[in-house]
Amino acid sequence: MSEKSSNRGRVAGSYFMSMMSIALVLFLLGVFALLMMHAQKLSNHLKENIGFEVVMNSNVKEAKILQLQKELDAMPAVKSTEYITKEEAIRRLSDDLGEDFLQWLGNEENPLLPSINVRFNADWANNDSIAAIQTQLLKNTDIKEIYYQKSLVGVINQNVNRIGLALMAASLILLIIAITLIRNTIRLSVYSKRFLVRSMQLVGATPAYIRRPFIRSGVLQGFFGALIADALLALLIYGLDQRLPELTLVQDYKIIIGIFVGIIGLGILLGGLSTRLALRKYLHADVDRLYV
Repeated sequence: MSEKSSNRGRVAGSYFMSMMSIALVLFLLGVFALLMMHAQKLSNHLKENIGFEVVMNSNVKEAKILQLQKELDAMPAVKSTEYITKEEAIRRLSDDLGEDFLQWLGNEENPLLPSINVRFNADWANNDSIAAIQTQLLKNTDIKEIYYQKSLVGVINQNVNRIGLALMAASLILLIIAITLIRNTIRLSVYSKRFLVRSMQLVGATPAYIRRPFIRSGVLQGFFGALIADALLALLIYGLDQRLPELTLVQDYKIIIGIFVGIIGLGILLGGLSTRLALRKYLHADVDRLYV
């Protein structure tokens, strides 16, 4: 094998290893982004199961209850409502008890009251917002009481906020690590070609002319590394969907596509920028420093 072919093989191997290193770093970053997306969706799902029960007075006509339900549905804070008649309430209670509750009442009238179950959008599912809505609704004389578990709402929001802060801190640390690893990978790639940079300077090449092919190479490494990372992420998502079909309930494919595009953009940006920064050292270095 000739020396020229050997050098070409080493360059190709260096290029491939650099690209794969970038791909693995971006893949880990993508996995964490998917984890954050699912955590956010799960927290929203928990919050949107928070709500309260609007218990109506026994003498309120159904038409007025349905009108109130329409008013609740029109509120921006409300995600959904469910009207539960007296008959539906007794049926559910009988199902929970495992026996017919009415047989214990004899000739007595059904004591259960009609109600409206209200579920809130995630941004409104907190004690302050719920309390404000409760105060507003209780001005309606047709409403007997409003029931919700205030302590449970506080615990859910507190835990969700703690998890969110922890994930944000971890994502920032991971991003810094990813940037550092990609920069070091590119720097090693440029380091292996430092004598080529010096040779180009000796024949009169300008810094801009020298940078151009190196930055193009760095951008391509970042681009192809990002494509490999996206392919690995797609395989991971497909495998998880096959094993855990429930995950599709909390997946947002618009966000997933955004993550894929973001990884490609980050790979290109870091590849080009890291190459430019690494080259700056050798464009202005003394001959003795090339051997360090």
